Amino acid sequence: MKKFRKVLDGLTTSSPGGGTVGSPSCGSAAGTPTAAAANTPKEVDVQETLVSENFQLCKTVRHGFPYQPTALAFDPVQKILAIGSRSGGVRILGRPGVDCFCQHESGAAVLQLQFLINEGALVTACADDTLHLWNLRQRRPAILHSLKFNRERITFCHLPFQSKWLYVGTERGNTHIVNIESFVLSGYVIMWNKAIELSTKTHPGPVVHLSDSPKDEGKLLVGFESGTIVQWDLRAKKTDFRIYYDEAIHSASWHHEGKQFMCSHSDGSLTVWNLRNTSKPVQVTFPHGKIQKDGKKESCKPILKVDYKTSRNSEPFVIFSGGLSYDKAGRRPTLTIMHGKAITVLEMDFPIVEFITLCDTPYNNEVQDPFAVVVLLEKDLIVVDLTQSNFPVFENPYPMDVHESPVTCTAYFADCPPDIIPVLYSIGAKHKKTGYSQKEWPVSGGMWTLGSHTYPEIIITGHADGSIKFWDASAITLQMLYKLKTSKVFEKPKQSEGRASELVDEDPFAVQTVSWCPQSRIFCVVGISAHIILYRFSKYDANTQIVALEVRLQCESEDVISPSENENNPCFSEPRSGSHSPQPHQQHPASPGGGTPEGVKDSALCLKVKDRVVRVPPGYQAELVIQLPWLDGEPPQQISSLDINSAYGLLALGNCNGLAVVDYLQKSLLLCMSTLDLYGAADPYQRLTRSPRRNRQSTSGLTELSDNQQSVDMERSKSPTSVKGPGRKLSLPTDLKTDLDHVNGHCTSPTSQPCSAGKPRIPTGPEGPRLARRGPGRPPFRKAQSAACMEISLPVSHTEGYASRRAMLQQLHGVAMYSHDEHHTTCWSERESRENSFSRSRSSSVSSIDRDTKEAITTLQFGESYGRKGDALPTPCLWVGTSLGVILLVPVSIPTDQDERMEEPVTIGPCGTVLMLKGSVLRFGFLDCVGALIQSPYEVWRDPNAPEDPDRPRKRKLVHHSPSSSQDACGEGHLAVVCSERQAKVFLMPSQSCLFVHNITESSFVLRADVVSVCNSVCLACFCANGHVMTLSLPSLRPLMDVSYLPMTDMRIARTFCFTNGGQALYLSSPTEIQRITYSQEMYDNLQEMLGELFTPIETPEAQNRGFLKGFFGGTAHTFDREELFGEAAAGKGSRSLAQHIPGQAGVEGMKVAASGAVGELARARVALDERGQRLGELEERTALMMTSAESFSKHAHELMLKCKDKKWYQL
Repeated sequence: MKKFRKVLDGLTTSSPGGGTVGSPSCGSAAGTPTAAAANTPKEVDVQETLVSENFQLCKTVRHGFPYQPTALAFDPVQKILAIGSRSGGVRILGRPGVDCFCQHESGAAVLQLQFLINEGALVTACADDTLHLWNLRQRRPAILHSLKFNRERITFCHLPFQSKWLYVGTERGNTHIVNIESFVLSGYVIMWNKAIELSTKTHPGPVVHLSDSPKDEGKLLVGFESGTIVQWDLRAKKTDFRIYYDEAIHSASWHHEGKQFMCSHSDGSLTVWNLRNTSKPVQVTFPHGKIQKDGKKESCKPILKVDYKTSRNSEPFVIFSGGLSYDKAGRRPTLTIMHGKAITVLEMDFPIVEFITLCDTPYNNEVQDPFAVVVLLEKDLIVVDLTQSNFPVFENPYPMDVHESPVTCTAYFADCPPDIIPVLYSIGAKHKKTGYSQKEWPVSGGMWTLGSHTYPEIIITGHADGSIKFWDASAITLQMLYKLKTSKVFEKPKQSEGRASELVDEDPFAVQTVSWCPQSRIFCVVGISAHIILYRFSKYDANTQIVALEVRLQCESEDVISPSENENNPCFSEPRSGSHSPQPHQQHPASPGGGTPEGVKDSALCLKVKDRVVRVPPGYQAELVIQLPWLDGEPPQQISSLDINSAYGLLALGNCNGLAVVDYLQKSLLLCMSTLDLYGAADPYQRLTRSPRRNRQSTSGLTELSDNQQSVDMERSKSPTSVKGPGRKLSLPTDLKTDLDHVNGHCTSPTSQPCSAGKPRIPTGPEGPRLARRGPGRPPFRKAQSAACMEISLPVSHTEGYASRRAMLQQLHGVAMYSHDEHHTTCWSERESRENSFSRSRSSSVSSIDRDTKEAITTLQFGESYGRKGDALPTPCLWVGTSLGVILLVPVSIPTDQDERMEEPVTIGPCGTVLMLKGSVLRFGFLDCVGALIQSPYEVWRDPNAPEDPDRPRKRKLVHHSPSSSQDACGEGHLAVVCSERQAKVFLMPSQSCLFVHNITESSFVLRADVVSVCNSVCLACFCANGHVMTLSLPSLRPLMDVSYLPMTDMRIARTFCFTNGGQALYLSSPTEIQRITYSQEMYDNLQEMLGELFTPIETPEAQNRGFLKGFFGGTAHTFDREELFGEAAAGKGSRSLAQHIPGQAGVEGMKVAASGAVGELARARVALDERGQRLGELEERTALMMTSAESFSKHAHELMLKCKDKKWYQL
């Protein structure tokens, strides 16, 4: 430790050149951390405990509704549910906690799912005509076998209960049979031309239905799309009957006695067929088709599926989807339940994909007694209770409503205070919906126990409708705790009020980012309408009036104001705030047009805060709303960065125009200035004046705290619009020039912000300045970019060009970009598709820095630090990161006494400290001098609405995290970790020496970075646009892990990816699903314990005894040996050219492990023997074909001989 202190002392007393960030020593090769100071001794050795073996990247669990579902299956004995999706995913659900996700490597859509009932296996049929057998007897299912069909396309599969033979129907109308155990084809094939009559001239179409008769398993019902139905006798290899119907068939369902069945058709009809007379249907009904005045039936939509289920104590159930009449436009999708004479139509919110009727018995020849219906919709999963006459739905225990409104942002908090989850749950439980079925959730299979490696975790999702959801994510589960609606803070937007109608967007309340302090329970929401809402948590309801504070953080508008106008006498006006805003001393700059009454009148707010006392329920209660208004017809730029500190009582926000700091305790604005003005005399760039006619006012008062409080307040309150100084161009270092992009001359993203040079000229006339700034019909903001709806891919190399990269970052950070010739009033899908196209961004981007540019504030963080090199003790500071890689320190002077804190003003102003990195700054982190993470100070939560206790006066209790106990004196300073898009650096404060630097990537750029705690230590975690996940040691920035996790990253993942402590992260893997991952070896090792068991040993229920009389008169189910019919001995081998067997990964890995063991030689010999047997099998197959050909030739020759035997020579 003494040696390390000496090293730090040497760094502290080093020459100023050693800490200069522009020195060549700061530029190391990519992937190589270096000590940046030239005189850094080699003995620098911080005790780092993390090594590469501590990291392992893998997926843990997936939450939410399966995106674009296609198939559904249920195991009635194990009571587990499987859902297939269009992207090849399979979700298997059981009791809460039992949730497993499987993915087909091919990514082909799942067409059908078939459980091997009570066997712990699942068969999936995919759109690439491949069958897969999944083993569910392990916590992470794996594929055992695959069978690829080459010449025919799979259309339907059927697996009888307790059978190992799978029937597979194809597009050609043939039915093949697959052995589930070996996953090879049987030689038994039902050819379409043998199933239909020889006189039939047309092809019957694909197979759309297969089912065995409940009366006799040896009878197979085959339904063809054209309307042909055949019952095939498997033993006799012939048809028992054929039915030809005029309408196409979609599904069929047996009566449990096997004497009749029901079919659904494309004309919306249901037909019932009796096996005694198959010449015509016994009954034809149009459930939703009414007879019109002319006597004709209404034309109806197809009935896509029907279930015919009998009940022991009541009439049979007929359940079907579809069948509504065409003339009723706007009708929602329906599920119809016919029970006796009663017909109940259940309207669904989304189209029905599939439904399954749940019954008490797995046997199809017993009374079914249905008790529920599982309905899979396009965006929801519901279960209807059939045991009650009003058919209520069950309360879904799974988090299937993550996408109730499209997700726009996410936040992940691990190791939260243990009391926060019960408190949020108790508040949220009061607002739960009622009217659900009182019975238990019927999907109750599997087994899950709370693991030993669990801690409180909370996930927060922000949505397009302005709602916020808090989720309990502990122990790899997900349960909604509490829902907050930010739209309740505002008045409802009115469409009819002229100017106000222009300010209404389709999603004006959409959430961009959130900031949450779990200890103080302070919560901030950043909205797309350039607003911030600050919430406090209370267990009591209250009557409150929300304070509104207007911050005019707007850029200059040189097209409106002439160079000589208001040059030396800027006008100021009072800020708009609520009635409780105690800021009579605050002065606020007016708009660029503030010199005239018209300019003031032309300012407007996107949303109107409720200006009356409102009753707020327990939970999060809005206290303050900060809004950026329109000024002189120009919309405010969206907020790109936010930080809040409960101990200081301060909130900082930034966008592409500048920085503002708000005292939310006094409800006052402390600082409002452009990024350019933050530098003062410490500007690292050479900037050229834009107009020589403008004389820049002196801003020296902003570079240091003045003794004159009035001048400090005046300078502190200045906004970018109050200083009418000349605009300036940047002369940038070479490595930063390409980091700027310009789209139509407007600000694009926090990482590349062009200025206002591209604005069109204002036409003359009284309405010119107001109307010309916005194209006709263009809303003030683009539609909220749902992170769920983004499907584009990001560039992974320089070949894609910086324009594409910047266009991506524009969408990533959600900063508005407007083109005056473009309308933004399209629907969600059209808007998303246009934004997801990089071609528009490429064409409109200009790489020249000759145009006006300005920096964006990309990240902010409060903390105890050293604002200047000479400081002896740490003080409250605000760290500011910009899009040009510049770090600014802004010291804050806060009254220490609690009474003074509420009355005396907080003093804040830039001090001139400037540090630099390559690329846009993304994240700050602070370590003490032994490498331990320094947490930001916070205020302990106290209920603002709790009853007053005279014995215990309410005081603010602040917690300041002191340095580690091994660090004796805080005067030694601390380490500041800064990460940008390209680079990471570690600075020693207060000397500001750069200890370590690491170039993270050259071919890509970092999207997300965070300083996180892993394995009782800390590291820097990064996620790059090329899909790489990296971790770097701290403070040495030594690479510990670099995994190419995603080959290509799309915008949805880029906007929602976030790290947290404990080696975990999450992102939105689809518009409806949250994927959690871990990069910790410890969690990877414990993952098996945390996951649920899908398969539990359950005894298969016995079949009911049918009784002598019923069996004698009703006919018993004949004994049927499928092995005798379909086995290789009787049917021969299936064609190898028709289907190819592919061993699963589990089998291949098992063979590799066995071959490397003590019996490796024997295992290899067995493999060779299998290969030899395979070749012999192929030879045998060719020999059999030759024998068949010879027999055919002999048969034809014999027939010819018999034909000519009794004929004379002249008769030949």
